Amino acid sequence: MLQVVKGQNLVGMELTDLRQLLGPKQPTYRARQLYDALYRKQVADLSEISTLPQALRIQLVTDHAVGLPEVERRFDSSDGTRRYLLRLEDNRTVETVLMPEEARDTICISSQVGCPVDCKFCLTALMGLERNLTAGEIVGQVLYVARENGLKPTGSRLNVVMMGMGEPLLNLDNVLKATRLLGDPDGIGMSQRRITVSTSGIVPHMMELGRADIRPKLAISLNASTEEQRRELMPITRKYHLADLMAACKAYPLRSWERLTFEYVLLGGVNDTDADARRVVRLLAHLKCKVNLIALNPGPGIPFETPEPERVIAFQNILRRSVPCFVRKPRGRDIFAACGQLKRVASDLVAID
Repeated sequence: MLQVVKGQNLVGMELTDLRQLLGPKQPTYRARQLYDALYRKQVADLSEISTLPQALRIQLVTDHAVGLPEVERRFDSSDGTRRYLLRLEDNRTVETVLMPEEARDTICISSQVGCPVDCKFCLTALMGLERNLTAGEIVGQVLYVARENGLKPTGSRLNVVMMGMGEPLLNLDNVLKATRLLGDPDGIGMSQRRITVSTSGIVPHMMELGRADIRPKLAISLNASTEEQRRELMPITRKYHLADLMAACKAYPLRSWERLTFEYVLLGGVNDTDADARRVVRLLAHLKCKVNLIALNPGPGIPFETPEPERVIAFQNILRRSVPCFVRKPRGRDIFAACGQLKRVASDLVAID
């Protein structure tokens, strides 16, 4: 007889979890077969796992669910970007974005429902925090979008960035478990080099992340060149000061192939001057890093303006003399799918049902 706890979702469970779920009366290889079906084969229906005996499949279908999110709405951008509003088991919803490109595809996933950090230029901040996502809900976003779009997580074509709703380092245990599942070569099979987590600068959890054996790459949302400026734009700075953040970056244990990424949202007339650029250069001196510049993606309720393209290029030219610096091309602005725009905005948009 299968020893189970009824109602559990299976996506989000590691191999040891599945062994415990199936219990001692099942051969240990059954858990491996189930794990392989969930993550490598990406089944959406437990009855389709032909490697398992029929009685076990019936029991699993009766007592459990795969646990993938359901799509509530999908928005397609003119540039090919797709924004998914995904419904979770408790009827809360999160945003997930697919950004296809010629050489690669990127899935931007959420780690929380809403966000508690309150960055003043971000639409998600206007939601506040509803709750953390489970590891299964984080991984489920990748599995759902990959399955819907015929994407293969193995190899070098697919990237996953935890830059959607939420502050990932405030949900670190689930983020790390999700990373282990995404990166397991016997499961989903992504390279750790293809998974990135972005933080507003939760300093103690940065150190915890750096100690993890299996972890994503780290990106830091900087967005200011002084303590005072950053406090105004990112109130989290009142708790984790800019100097402490930069000290944590210097101490962060990079792997031999790794660089820190700094993200800098340019706000017209606020943090985009030549003087700001020179101060950023001094902040990043002696760090192995690169910078991604993001011209503000506007949205209702955001009291800032997008800088002119000439100002963005001028800022980039100053930084790139000292550090690799790239301008991130906005994707999906017309469907509120771009960086900082994820707030379940649906008005004036045409959904694909």
